[in-house]
Order: sequence, then C-alpha cells, then structure tokens
Amino acid sequence: MLKTACKQFGAALAAAALSLSGVSAQELVRPSAANPQVRQYDDPNLVYAGAPSRNAPLVVFMPGTSGRSETAPRLLLDTIASQGYRVVFLTYNDMPAVAQVCPSRPPACSARFRGSRAFGGDGPPVATPAPEAIANRLGDLLRYLQRTHPDAGWSEYLDAEGRPAWPRIILSGLSQGAGMAAFMAQRYPVSRVVLFSSPWDVTRPDQRPAPWLFAASATPPARWWAERHIRENTTRLIANAYDALRIPRDHILLFDGGLPPGKSPDDGNPYHVSTVQLRQYVPQWRTMFGAANQ
Repeated sequence: MLKTACKQFGAALAAAALSLSGVSAQELVRPSAANPQVRQYDDPNLVYAGAPSRNAPLVVFMPGTSGRSETAPRLLLDTIASQGYRVVFLTYNDMPAVAQVCPSRPPACSARFRGSRAFGGDGPPVATPAPEAIANRLGDLLRYLQRTHPDAGWSEYLDAEGRPAWPRIILSGLSQGAGMAAFMAQRYPVSRVVLFSSPWDVTRPDQRPAPWLFAASATPPARWWAERHIRENTTRLIANAYDALRIPRDHILLFDGGLPPGKSPDDGNPYHVSTVQLRQYVPQWRTMFGAANQ
C-alpha cells in the first residue's frame, strides 16, 4: 500500500514538473508572476503551450465581463488548440463593462473606455494603470514564458523591442472581450480577428454604433470573422456594429442553436454566452479560426 502511494505521489510530482517545464499542454500563470506591479485583477491566465510547430500563430482570447480562468470556455479553447495554434486565455480588468458605463455618456466614451483598458490611461471614464492594460499584460506574459521556457519559442510572438508581435497574433474574445479585440485590431495589423457576440457599443438615444466602430482599421477586412446568435438580446445592435466594422458578410456566422442544459430563456441573456459553450458550434468555430497552417 505504501509503495503504491509513493508511486502515485512520484507520478504527481512528475506531472507537475512537466507542467512547469512547458511540455504539458496547459499552464496557469498569474499576471503578478509576469509583472509584480500588477495589483488588481490577478486571476490566472490560461496558457495552451503545446502546438505542432513553434511557429504556430498565437490566439489570444479575452473573456467577457467577470470572466475568469476557472470558467473559461474550455471546449472552445481546446478546439482552437486542436487546429494547430498556441492559445492564451488572457485575463484583464473586465469590470465594470463598457455597456454599464458608457451608454448614457457622450459618444466618445466607449473609445476612451476601451483605450484605457487596452493600453492604459488615467480616465475618465475609467483609469487603468499601465501594468494592468491588456497590451502590457500580454507582453509581460509572453516575456515571462520566454524566460521560464527559453526553448519553447515564445519569442516568436515578441518584436525586437519585446512587445507583442501583432502580425503573429490572432485576437479573439466574447462580449466585452470581443469588443477589446476589435478595438485593438483596428490599431494593430493582427493575423486575424474572431469576435463572439460583440461589440455593441452604441450612442443614445438613437442607439447608433459608437463612432470608433467606423474608424479605419490596421487589420484588413478579409482577416475579420464574427458571429452572433439570432436570439441574444443585443443581436440587432451587434449586426449594426459588424456593418460599421466592415466585416465581410460571408465572414459573419449566425448561430441559432438552443441553450445549455439547465438554462432558460428567462436567465438574463443565455443565448449570448452559449455561443462559446455548445459542442454543436465546433464546426463553426473551426471555420472562424481556420487551421494554423493555412
């Protein structure tokens, strides 16, 4: 009995060593481990390190409001990784949501909000210290992975100044995270953009798409992909935003499936989150991301 227990303990230690070495497929990394100046929103990033090629593009997926690694859409992330990508589920300052702060404010509010969260800023409407900004969190994480796994090729996603090499990166996300992906892809020429059910930044009272959605994009339209569920609460606003972003019509998928088990149409906006949860959407996810070797 003792001998068996010792063997099991040894196996567990070996598995842990593999995880820390970067050999295993997944690893959790707290933002404060990558940069000790991070004081808030320190939920771990989830890193899928294994890929058939060290030159595989990196998919960065950002969750919606209150998203955390423990509730990450694992089936979606597994599907993306199975197509040959490295994947990072990147946590960030995702509370409050843009939609909670900006609709009753001037039209430029949502751009200032997203700019602060993406790149840092003192506000208003929100303040984001530089180490907490999405772009800096990603750069810190990539440099941390390069330091801790020097032979794993993480430097492929950093430019000569040690910042994210955007042309090697696919930006994606759900809800508020998709809006962040869109905002950043307008400003940097990324490899691809994949949006799940967002953005829907609007101005009141006419609910027109926010001005930033009409801005010129550094990422060409052919690299943009998106979906919306036809029964989610904001589906028409999302459709208007996709038009403003000039996403090609044949790159916009309409999801129309049911709800996850135990969910009811009365549970807030359940079709919204279902788009990254249900197995029936795996073929559509594969289409949106494509294969890493394409």
